Amino acid sequence: MKKLRGVLGTGSLLFASAAGAQLKDMPGGPRVNQLNLHEGVTPIAHDIMWLHWMMLIICTIIFVGVFGVMLYSIVMHRKSRHPVPSKFHEHMGIEVAWTIIPFIIVIAMALPATRTVVAMKDTSSSDLTIKVTGYQWQWGYEYIDGPASGVHFLSTLSTPREQIMGKAPRDQFYLMEVNKELVVPVNKKVRIVLTAADVIHAWFVPELGVKQDAIPGFLRDTWFRAEKTGTYRGQCAELCGKDHAFMPIVVKVVSQADFEKWAAEQKKALASAADDPTKTWTKQDLMARGEKVFASNCVACHQANGKGLPGTFPALDGDAKFVLAPMKGQILTVLNGHPGTAMAAWRDQLNDVEIASVITYTRNAWSNAGKGPDPVVQPSNVTALR
Repeated sequence: MKKLRGVLGTGSLLFASAAGAQLKDMPGGPRVNQLNLHEGVTPIAHDIMWLHWMMLIICTIIFVGVFGVMLYSIVMHRKSRHPVPSKFHEHMGIEVAWTIIPFIIVIAMALPATRTVVAMKDTSSSDLTIKVTGYQWQWGYEYIDGPASGVHFLSTLSTPREQIMGKAPRDQFYLMEVNKELVVPVNKKVRIVLTAADVIHAWFVPELGVKQDAIPGFLRDTWFRAEKTGTYRGQCAELCGKDHAFMPIVVKVVSQADFEKWAAEQKKALASAADDPTKTWTKQDLMARGEKVFASNCVACHQANGKGLPGTFPALDGDAKFVLAPMKGQILTVLNGHPGTAMAAWRDQLNDVEIASVITYTRNAWSNAGKGPDPVVQPSNVTALR
């Protein structure tokens, strides 16, 4: 019940409570009629929940006290009972009380809140540092130190397009699954260094007590220390464009031994997949690689059949303007994006081999095979136009 509970805001949970009494708890998801905050698994998350309840109780007491006095005064001192109103005489004790008491209340709320905010910003003495880059619309992760130093990958929404289009039943993790999770060890201080490549994003994982903006041109940091193993989900919390809703975050917390094993596997995979942009690739190798790149990064917009989404994303199947034209225009479009459209720049997200392979794939897939010039694009062609 923990995994999705924190992703939905309190307002959403209240709506679910009011709108669906017939609904049942979703395994692994939010509880119907839940009014509390999510259950955090970090010290900061616990502090946030404690502050929430402390301030809610104080505000409730003030509300009852103030409106109780108002109601009593309205009823007991109405005109029919006192046609001649009594004169108010200043009282030093009352004057001091209603000055001192609010001051004490403010200090009682401000001190623990300040302590928590200061702790949120203390990223010193971290055990692991990860650079997180927000893109439209996916997350890039790069491990800066530790056993996974040098490991980097893109984390992209993996919810099947059939679910998004309403052509298949939606599972409990609808829009909350990714192709690659961020993996971290349990009980270790993880420093997250955030930036963005295009617009402002926000890295938000409620159960970890983390919400930090990622701003282009700036490096901002935050941290968390997960006390329990498990999978924790979040999403971009800044309105970053058309596919803002399709930018989930999945953090998998594992034991130190499992983390080291995962890091070794990732380094081995990166080494075996090292790309040489100066190598001349065969058409078959480029097609095989390009199909994987397309499935990971392009299929959500342009569709597996290359038909795109009419009115939103152009079709690549039969595209005479770019795909079935000389290679230069398509390479520049993939590298730099297309102004005025949702086509993002991929120069910082894909290397030259990946760009060459996915372009080669689109030029030979579907009904495009054998129709246009330059059916094979080599990495060197991409390098020359960077």
